[in-house]
Amino acid sequence: MRKERMPAPIRLRELIRTIRTARTQAEEREMIQKECAAIRSSFREEDNTYRCRNVAKLLYMHMLGYPAHFGQLECLKLIASQKFTDKRIGYLGAMLLLDERQDVHLLMTNCIKNDLNHSTQYVQGLALCTLGCMGSSEMCRDLAGEVEKLLKTSNSYLRKKAALCAVHVIRKVPELMEMFLPATKNLLNEKNHGVLHTSVVLLTEMCERSPDMLAHFRKLVPQLVRILKNLIMSGYSPEHDVSGISDPFLQVRILRLLRILGRNDDDSSEAMNDILAQVATNTETSKNVGNAILYETVLTIMDIKSESGLRVLAINILGRFLLNNDKNIRYVALTSLLKTVQTDHNAVQRHRSTIVDCLKDLDVSIKRRAMELSFALVNGNNVRGMMKELLYFLDSCEPEFKADCASGIFLAAEKYAPSKRWHIDTIMRVLTTAGSYVRDDAVPNLIQLITNSVEMHAYTVQRLYKAILGDYSQQPLVQVASWCIGEYGDLLVSGQCEEEEPIQVTEDEVLDILESVLISNMSASVTRGYALTAIMKLSTRFTCTVNRIKKVVSIYGSSIDVELQQRAVEYNALFKKYDHMRPALLERMPVMEKATTNGPTEIVQTNGETEPAVLETKPPPTGLQPTSQANDLLDLLGGNDITPVIPTAPTSKPASAGGELLDLLGDLNLTGSPTPAPAPQISQPPFLLDGLSSQPLFNDIAAGIPSITAYSKNGLKIDFTFERSNTNPSVTVITIQASNSTELDMTDFVFQAAVPKTFQLQLLSPSSSVIPAFNSGTITQVIKVLNPQKPSEIGFQDWEKTDLRA
Repeated sequence: MRKERMPAPIRLRELIRTIRTARTQAEEREMIQKECAAIRSSFREEDNTYRCRNVAKLLYMHMLGYPAHFGQLECLKLIASQKFTDKRIGYLGAMLLLDERQDVHLLMTNCIKNDLNHSTQYVQGLALCTLGCMGSSEMCRDLAGEVEKLLKTSNSYLRKKAALCAVHVIRKVPELMEMFLPATKNLLNEKNHGVLHTSVVLLTEMCERSPDMLAHFRKLVPQLVRILKNLIMSGYSPEHDVSGISDPFLQVRILRLLRILGRNDDDSSEAMNDILAQVATNTETSKNVGNAILYETVLTIMDIKSESGLRVLAINILGRFLLNNDKNIRYVALTSLLKTVQTDHNAVQRHRSTIVDCLKDLDVSIKRRAMELSFALVNGNNVRGMMKELLYFLDSCEPEFKADCASGIFLAAEKYAPSKRWHIDTIMRVLTTAGSYVRDDAVPNLIQLITNSVEMHAYTVQRLYKAILGDYSQQPLVQVASWCIGEYGDLLVSGQCEEEEPIQVTEDEVLDILESVLISNMSASVTRGYALTAIMKLSTRFTCTVNRIKKVVSIYGSSIDVELQQRAVEYNALFKKYDHMRPALLERMPVMEKATTNGPTEIVQTNGETEPAVLETKPPPTGLQPTSQANDLLDLLGGNDITPVIPTAPTSKPASAGGELLDLLGDLNLTGSPTPAPAPQISQPPFLLDGLSSQPLFNDIAAGIPSITAYSKNGLKIDFTFERSNTNPSVTVITIQASNSTELDMTDFVFQAAVPKTFQLQLLSPSSSVIPAFNSGTITQVIKVLNPQKPSEIGFQDWEKTDLRA
């Protein structure tokens, strides 16, 4: 019985036309599946007549995104065919459907080798293209010799394909690079532009991968310069002309190779300076191809050791790019200028106005690059003008730019501010414009700046007061304003501002503003804390509204906000039980010193000039500081997370005041006022080490310091032992040992200590935070106290909190 022959499959053109008539994706899938089934049946029938047609249709389906892996072996069969049409489709299918991850590709190695030695150049070209496209490292090792032979042939068609195939071989197997070195000697002498182009690509690959090859090919710089000069000076050539420019693709490739060869080499750079200047001045810029050549020229000039005049010429070309209507060209120019601004700052500065104009561009990518470049151009000479433009940009830019722009303005203003008033005005303008987008440290930094600018206090508090009238949307601005009103509210009411016309404000109007901040729905919890603390501070600065302040503070003692409630409760306690201490606790903050992390010297930058500033150690006071000088407690009450420092009270003052202060801050129920005894051991003293007031803790170095029991109450016992540091006699090392005699473990144990300002304290980490019950273990912690002047009398006050839990 004779087998029935399948009908002839439809042609590729008909398949494309049919698929394009599909109205839905499902209809298209149905057509593809039906055709794939017919192709599979044809493959099973070993139909050699229509194999080429079926593989071509399969490749089209692959391009549409449908699976076509079942046609891989059919591609190999077409490659093995003697027909050129079959080989062409077979090699195309191999390049699309095969890669080195599939072992099937190794089966075609022998076919490619045979075709590389074929008598027809077009078959050889197909084999070279396929090997250069998807050849694996194994195939490249096996066939590199054949490629090297074709690279030496006189046939220009084969030489250009062999050069590109050699590039792929070098990428896959770099150690075969030297095999192609002899063949590269005469490549640049070729007149054919195709061979020249691929030869330059091959030389570029070899130079990028091997320093030895780079040094070897540097002698070719004069020849490359000559080729480039001929391209520039040659007349019209219809074969290579693109928009009036002779072979721009070859020019770009040569410029890239020159950039690699001239990098970090004086001789090579010198040899190409003239030709780069010619390219930069003779290239037509009205067409995009000319701009591409100019851009490569600029990159080459900037990357080699070129002359200063040539670099200025390159930056001027980028400046002209900024005026181009094409957004891509403007973006490329801004990116390139941003890379060169550090090395050629003055040359880029000449185009500052054009760069600033790019801030108004509608394209967000151009805006961002222009913003980054504008900040890079800011210096002490142009800071006022540049900040004016950047503030205008901040006011009108999209929200995604505001955070970066605000941070950049802060940094530039801090580095190049011509005056403190200008600095404060600039930061306030930023907070007013984009307060919700500023970084977290903007508020404390501005507070520190205001605090240190003593002569600007009245001006600043008046400006901030007017800035928040009726508008609490910018939370950082409201926080700074609340802090300043609390600190300098008396200056605001008195109208002492000299920098601008003072305003008439009453105490009640100031409190109205702060109360509005407290009740505003836009106020965050932190902002309310600032406002409540400011109201509390005003109780010592205002005289007629103290009763109103007491009422406001008492209201928030029952707030659902725990932080706000805690502040209000503490402030109520100040009013009711410790009113005599309130003026001392709430007096004005002292000038803040900038913290340093790397030793006593910090770098201060003013208007671009760097100068070291040595932080001076304050001399010790002539006498004991009164309690009113305990200014650091304002840090705690002002919302700053700073460990309070409590100086020693005078011996004539009853110790109960300090004990009450410890009760307030440490929740300790210490009510007695025992008379300090001369002996260091005191049972249940109200202050730790209070009994040492009559006996100096810092004795002569030779004298021993006895151990003491510093605290013994509720089952908790804390012992102190002392020793001098061997390396620095001014350092006393105190080791504490805490034990627990109760039946339950004490958890979350935290020990805190404070010293006067003239001393330095270092608390090392404790051995644990849990004290075992029944004296079964102890916690140890080391404290180091430094007296920078000399060993002298020192008083300690500290408080501790323990949570007694099982």
